[in-house]
Amino acid sequence: MHLAHDPLPGTMTGTLRFSARGWVRAIGLMLLVLTVSACSLPRSAAMQSEVLRGTQGDESDFQVVEVTRDALDEIGAWPRPAGAVRYSWVGTGASATTRLIRAGDLITLAIWDSQDTSLLTTQEQRVADMADISVSTSGRIFVPYVGEIMVAGMTADAARRDIQEQMEMIVPDAQVQLSVSPGSENTIDMVTGVASPGRIPLTEISPTILTALSEAGGINANLRNPLVRLQRAGHSYAIPANRLFSDPSQDIQLRGGDRILVEQDQRNFIALGAAGRQEVVYFEREDISALDALSTIGGLSSARADLQGVMVLREYEASDVREEGAYPRKPQVIFSFDLTNADGLFAAQRFLIEPDDVVLATESPAPAFTQVLSLFRTASNTF
Repeated sequence: MHLAHDPLPGTMTGTLRFSARGWVRAIGLMLLVLTVSACSLPRSAAMQSEVLRGTQGDESDFQVVEVTRDALDEIGAWPRPAGAVRYSWVGTGASATTRLIRAGDLITLAIWDSQDTSLLTTQEQRVADMADISVSTSGRIFVPYVGEIMVAGMTADAARRDIQEQMEMIVPDAQVQLSVSPGSENTIDMVTGVASPGRIPLTEISPTILTALSEAGGINANLRNPLVRLQRAGHSYAIPANRLFSDPSQDIQLRGGDRILVEQDQRNFIALGAAGRQEVVYFEREDISALDALSTIGGLSSARADLQGVMVLREYEASDVREEGAYPRKPQVIFSFDLTNADGLFAAQRFLIEPDDVVLATESPAPAFTQVLSLFRTASNTF
């Protein structure tokens, strides 16, 4: 009886077996190469070369602008893009003004007359009181023996003098006292965004907008980058709260009928690519630079982002496109930043993000190459 033995490694059969194993490994690696070349590895963002493919030439629908410090002045002279928000405020602050009488106010008159034969008083009562005389929609009040008198648009002191002059034609020694209770048109409505919304009657001296906000308990602390909006005479004005607080010239005098609304800033941009966050990002202050935007979204991914391929995608009005001058050449513009040098970093710090911009951090080619090497290493250990 003879036992079967495996051939020694040095025999022909062992050599063939090892050669076959090498061929299997080689074929497996070749199949892996074909698979990797045919399929894209999973990525969170496009590479810069992919985004810019097809953007060159006169027939392209896109304009690519490399943002440097030298280019900022020209870019800054371009028209604002389609999504830009333009704030309009009433004007610079003014000195304190006296409240004016308006329709709906209530006038109280006290007419003093010392004559024994007075038409208005008696010997026991030397004063004639006329309380709560409503100012009509035409701006007039009725005074006995005098008739209708126009008082709307006057200060209380001017109205008192006018009434006394006309009363002296009937009662030569008359002395007139006048007081005003504000009606609905001489109030300020604090509508929303403050601690205590409601109606504030105008005092004799019209308050400023900061005074009115203070009387309403201040702006709600949970509002993001609050915007103060004023509705007056059919027009709407707005100003960021931080600018209102920091610039005394913007603290305007209020008028009867003004309405104040404090709203949350709805401006936003979109963050995509190899960054900390990929989402809609709301403005946290009035102006945000490209570097501010990157910081807001958690910065660039150290393992995946291409520092030479940070982009801002922006759309302009078709009517603002020109072939010459300080205008965009195409409606869709791609602003490209190189954050590997000082010029690009300082340019990104001064370049302002506009609402509806897309901030894109492109993917570096290096991670894809690393993944391929990892796959080869794994395959080599497997076969």
